[in-house]
Amino acid sequence: MDDVARVRTGLSRAIAEPGLIGDGPTGLCANYTSVTADLQRGVDALLAAGVPLTTIFTPEHGYWGAVQAGESEGDGVDVATGLPVLDTYRSDGERLDALLRGSGVAQILVDFQDIGVRFYTYTWTLFDLLCSAARTGIRVVVLDRPNPLGGLVRTGPGLAASCSSFVGRVSIPLQHGLTLGELARWFNAVHVPEAVGGPADLEVIELAGWGRQRQDPGRAWVMPSPNMPTLDTATVFPAIGLLEGTVLSEGRGTTKPFELFGASWTDGRLAAALTERDLPGVAFREAVFRPTFSKWHGDVVHGAQLHLSDLGAFDPIATGVAVLQTVTELHPGESIWLPAHPGRPPFIDLLWGSPALREGVDRGADTDAILDDGPPTPTVPADALLYT
Repeated sequence: MDDVARVRTGLSRAIAEPGLIGDGPTGLCANYTSVTADLQRGVDALLAAGVPLTTIFTPEHGYWGAVQAGESEGDGVDVATGLPVLDTYRSDGERLDALLRGSGVAQILVDFQDIGVRFYTYTWTLFDLLCSAARTGIRVVVLDRPNPLGGLVRTGPGLAASCSSFVGRVSIPLQHGLTLGELARWFNAVHVPEAVGGPADLEVIELAGWGRQRQDPGRAWVMPSPNMPTLDTATVFPAIGLLEGTVLSEGRGTTKPFELFGASWTDGRLAAALTERDLPGVAFREAVFRPTFSKWHGDVVHGAQLHLSDLGAFDPIATGVAVLQTVTELHPGESIWLPAHPGRPPFIDLLWGSPALREGVDRGADTDAILDDGPPTPTVPADALLYT
């Protein structure tokens, strides 16, 4: 099936040509999205091809994605292969250096499905690995995968240094339009040297046949995290993902995460007011739901559901801003923002990349004014781009 797939991933190319990877004890930083076109596990296919894997490293949610946001499965052993599994989540700096050195690997393959949004944490697992690899002399090989949202749209604000966190270490566009391989090249040329004094030894095994299009309809969607069940979910994530910085439910604990949203105190006016805004490419309907976990779990929420109507016209960043503006206008007595942890900016500032969204919504600024405030959309270096 790999031979006839329209797009061949870096994993597929490495399996066919294991010499692309090189020799020496090899780690694989991956989760269950590391699969071939016929859905065989990447770790099994690489071992069968003779790649000398000795260790599996895992990001947030663990290898199997069985745990929720902000969690990991911890260390363990992969039952099928007997390989040790080492958890990298919440490890960076000296702690991550020690983890990599202790594993004994000479190189690390990186293969997991990103979704093209800055505050999705797999991006920053890659960044932290590159920084640690630069310090420890371990080689990094990215097995590239398509950006499922496509590679033609780069939009949304940049990131202020004061808002650096694990949902945005350095400034890239909120919807960045890049593959992990392209991000790795950008990070390694600019941001890794700034952070640690020099680049890592990096190689990207490029995609074949990808023309920056959205997810290939002929390729199976393997949900990259527990609340990313469909491509539609990923498409609306840059919009409704911003609600993670508020007291509003973003639909976690329902069967439509990032499509359903609201709070115990919202009502039927929400969908009507959003419909009145006539936002391009999207429609809203009144929806009632009861989350089984996360915010407002067990409570009945009278909120709304977002429905995509015209993918080409949909502007996720402007839509997310409009949702926050509308809720604030309808409920002026409610504070919608999650409180900040001591010594840290509010979570909405970390997601957006600056205080501009929160402050703009609070003062009643229009969408254009909010988008024009704060760090501008960063320009991607031309030599980071791999595909046309």
